[in-house]
Amino acid sequence: MSIMKVFGLSSDSGKRRTVLKKSARLGAACLVMAAGLVLSACHGSKDSSEFKIPESFDESRNYEITFWAKNDTNINQSRIYEKAITDFEKIYPNIKVNLRLYTDYGKIYNDVITNISTDTTPNVCITYPDHIATYLTGADTVVPLDDLFIDKNYGLSGDMVKFDAPTKDEIIPEFLSELKIGEHYYGIPYMRSTEALYVNKTYVEKLGFAMPETISWDFIWEVSEKATEKNEDGTFKVNGQKVLIPFIYKSTDNMMIQMLKQQGAKYSDALGDIGLFSDVTKGDLLNIAEHTKSGAFSTFKISGYPANFLNAGQCIFAVDSTAGATWMGSNAPLCDIAEDKIVDFETAVYPIPQFVDNKGNAITKEAEGAEGYRFAMISQGPSMCVFNKKDPQEVLASWLFAQYMLTNDVQIAYAETEGYVPVTAKAQQSAEYQDYLSRAGEDNSTYYDVKIKATKLLLENQQYTFVTSVFNGSTSLRDASGQLIENVTKAVRRKTKVDEEFIDNMYTDVISLYRLDQTSAAGNGKAELGELPKESVWLIKALVAIWVFMGMYLISQNKNNKQ
Repeated sequence: MSIMKVFGLSSDSGKRRTVLKKSARLGAACLVMAAGLVLSACHGSKDSSEFKIPESFDESRNYEITFWAKNDTNINQSRIYEKAITDFEKIYPNIKVNLRLYTDYGKIYNDVITNISTDTTPNVCITYPDHIATYLTGADTVVPLDDLFIDKNYGLSGDMVKFDAPTKDEIIPEFLSELKIGEHYYGIPYMRSTEALYVNKTYVEKLGFAMPETISWDFIWEVSEKATEKNEDGTFKVNGQKVLIPFIYKSTDNMMIQMLKQQGAKYSDALGDIGLFSDVTKGDLLNIAEHTKSGAFSTFKISGYPANFLNAGQCIFAVDSTAGATWMGSNAPLCDIAEDKIVDFETAVYPIPQFVDNKGNAITKEAEGAEGYRFAMISQGPSMCVFNKKDPQEVLASWLFAQYMLTNDVQIAYAETEGYVPVTAKAQQSAEYQDYLSRAGEDNSTYYDVKIKATKLLLENQQYTFVTSVFNGSTSLRDASGQLIENVTKAVRRKTKVDEEFIDNMYTDVISLYRLDQTSAAGNGKAELGELPKESVWLIKALVAIWVFMGMYLISQNKNNKQ
């Protein structure tokens, strides 16, 4: 039986041509519809950009929004959040803000992921760009802020905003650009920090070294190896103690990422292409293993908090966030060790170690093929995103609160608690903030000199900071980069032979552990959006079936024409 008879079609040639044209048009229409449905199923029921800004904010209604934030043991930060909420509620008495504090960004991330499926995400959340990229895999989860930035009434410093907010142009461009994912901005920066090298300058000079203008990796390793020398009684010569780890790095993911950046080696790109598992990385890991074996290097996860070792005279080089400056040094206001364990020394604050040329210049290029030198230091610190809700008025209330967190009062107060810097030029250039910076060393709390040195380090090098590409899976890749260093360091301490074969096997294990083989080719592949939803699979099958039937019909017509 022919296809025409199956569909009850006439064999008349004119009618056949008419039917053929109609079938082709129908097939094309089905193709377009199916493709649209597939894309819809891949990205959710609708695009989050469908959020429309209300023409006016309805102040006759009451709103209750939630704000998830993070603080450590610094109670001053909690008080700043609480004061910001109180002050905001005075301006907008119809908006009640409920604060939920976390001690770890990872816990915020996990709770958001858990709550996406039940539509119980917070309204505003302290977060990171990597985390936002994962939130975006849910339908309508995070509000794109492009239109809100420039809205005449309720945008940044809009006509109807009741407080002195910054304009978009007053947000530091390098910090704002970090929140652009794809074609849209999905967050605003809140505070920024980088990593700093905290140095026991007293011990460096005691070992016979002068502090260079730029501290290189070679300098770090040379001094650290020298510091491992011991007296006959087993104590270390430089500190007279039985404990010394010359170089401790807190965040090994940052360590690996920055080393690759400085060497011009690939880590990842915006498409999700992964370059982490390379020969350059292998060379760095073998070098780290060598210095671990001598006792010159360890990590926070393995040995403990670097500030505690530094303050006890048991560490010479400690790398931690500039936001951790209040824990660093003999007079640190947030020191975690007993007072009788603290050793008196001069604390110097430097950018992280760099790869340098024979003139001592950092050799990272600003772009491929560019001339000149610059530092390469990672930009980090909390940002904020606004979650989408069914009620546009509720979203607008949330946006107003998020915008309030960029005001000078909040920015300057929070920046003074630790070594953070405000994210707006408006706050950075204010007389109040400049006065704060000028008073370094007046006391060991608000004006603690190490904290202000760390702050200035970032302020003076904002243009040299960088961030890694953000995509669904970039959080796992970041974790994997640190895991490589942790695994090598542990293996050496356990007397395991670390060679190229060990690292090749470790690459395979880490790729599997973090499921990077599912999001990329772990070398040259592109990150995927994950497994397709069932609806997408069925739609694709239907699409294939349509083309099969069309093909069978055309073949049948061709045979009939020949006959």
